[in-house]
Amino acid sequence: MGSLTDHLSDLVEDADAVLLFSPTSSFHDRFEDGDTEVVVVAPDNDVDAEVFVELPLPFDNVKDRIRFGIEGAMDADLVTEGDEVVCIASVFDGGSDAVVRVTVDETVHTGIYGLFVNSRAEPSVIRDVFEVAIELGQKGQKGKPVGALFVVGDAGKVMNKSRPLSYNPFEKSHVHVGDPIVNVMLKEFSRLDGAFVVSDSGKIVSAYRYLEPGAEGVDIPKGLGARHMAGGAITRDTNATAIVLSESDGLVRAFKAGELVLEIDPEEY
Repeated sequence: MGSLTDHLSDLVEDADAVLLFSPTSSFHDRFEDGDTEVVVVAPDNDVDAEVFVELPLPFDNVKDRIRFGIEGAMDADLVTEGDEVVCIASVFDGGSDAVVRVTVDETVHTGIYGLFVNSRAEPSVIRDVFEVAIELGQKGQKGKPVGALFVVGDAGKVMNKSRPLSYNPFEKSHVHVGDPIVNVMLKEFSRLDGAFVVSDSGKIVSAYRYLEPGAEGVDIPKGLGARHMAGGAITRDTNATAIVLSESDGLVRAFKAGELVLEIDPEEY
């Protein structure tokens, strides 16, 4: 039985691009002399690839990894809608062992690549806050829908453009988002008013913050309320990212630079 590489030439022959996910140097070298554009998608360009897309998170789910890589290639104008792309990735730990052929369309372009790559906060922190918001959206608070607002990154400026609504339970703590116990605390506090402020490194700086940026010029979709307006406005006036869980429709939305950049239905996540 032939190896994966024995069959690659037929799969790649008429493709518009090949995306290699974290390849070894020897595996990458096999594609250097071909006519098809080769894009390496990895945390670092260890193989000195001519065309490279950064993968800031490991994405254990291969589908998410491939979607992220294609979106990064779209953002860099390496592929476009309608292109046939061959993605070669690792499912197990034995190197490149899976091939997926994808026709690129605009549904792949969700905004999540730019959100992670262009954010001031560490990508893992953005991911951890998203996971808290999505789980809240799926389960609510004691079975009831809740809303929540997380402002991630540029915490100093965010604190200067906000004021406390109540005692800050995180004032003298050094806890970080992503810790399972901390995540339980965040879910419990989410039922009260105000925003959570999270630092670039994931430290919970504050809860119960009332955001006070000017809302002039911030354009949010109709039907969204004060929580979303505050999230959009604070990201326009700072380098933060706002992640908002809507109590009314249950969707999780992200704002960056004053604009809505991502919308996720927790039930479909």
